[in-house]
Amino acid sequence: MAKKRPTVADVRANKGKIQYTMMRVESWEEIIAAEAAGIDMVSVPPEKLCDPQFRSVAPSLFAVPGMALYSAPAATDDYLRWAFKMMEAGADAVYCAASFDTVERMAKESIPVIGHVGLIPHFCTWTGGFKAVGKTAESAMHVYERCKRYEEVGAFGVEIEVVPPEVTAEIAKRTNLFLVSMGGGAGGDCQYLFACDVLGTNTGHVPRHSKVYANLAAEYARIQQMRVEAFKHFVKDVQTGSYPAEQYLVSAPKAEMEAFRKMMSSKS
Repeated sequence: MAKKRPTVADVRANKGKIQYTMMRVESWEEIIAAEAAGIDMVSVPPEKLCDPQFRSVAPSLFAVPGMALYSAPAATDDYLRWAFKMMEAGADAVYCAASFDTVERMAKESIPVIGHVGLIPHFCTWTGGFKAVGKTAESAMHVYERCKRYEEVGAFGVEIEVVPPEVTAEIAKRTNLFLVSMGGGAGGDCQYLFACDVLGTNTGHVPRHSKVYANLAAEYARIQQMRVEAFKHFVKDVQTGSYPAEQYLVSAPKAEMEAFRKMMSSKS
């Protein structure tokens, strides 16, 4: 029996009962792999979601597209139009790190919105850069207060990023938000990682919270070297006359070639 795609109602009903899995995917190969592996949710580029083949290869994935924060000159109106487009394309929720006013405007149209608390890359200059948030009582309280504000404006959930697990667990007791934990511990309702880290294709900094399960970068390097070697052999074969050999060619019947030559001679 095919796995059923969860609804927002399902996710809310399972809060505190099960841990969902979520993966940031970028390519069709990653999307197909997520479906085959039984991943529950994906953060997916909008252009992939809007492609007609998305639901044919990912029927059970709870899809959450996100809009680049600074690509909307008139944030609220642009985000709302974009969110309608995403829901029409088959999104199950949308990620939004814009203002609470923007989140509220979308929520009023019954669009499930996932916000962001803790380490928020767009705004991390306010919290000291790319580092954990919530390690002091005051900082932890700020994370909690942002969660409650998201509740007030009607958000469905929040990504809670690089927050001490104890803080996440305490917040989980006091919010009905769906907590997508990225380095926030098992107190969240969902564990979220990036495919590039999981697969070992990230050649830059690998975050502390990410676990590497494969080394595709090395495999890709090996495959690239195989490409180079194959091309080298082709060049050598051409230069030495080994290619094209008879087995790679199609010959014309002898009589037809004689007739062809006569025709050519008559044109000379």
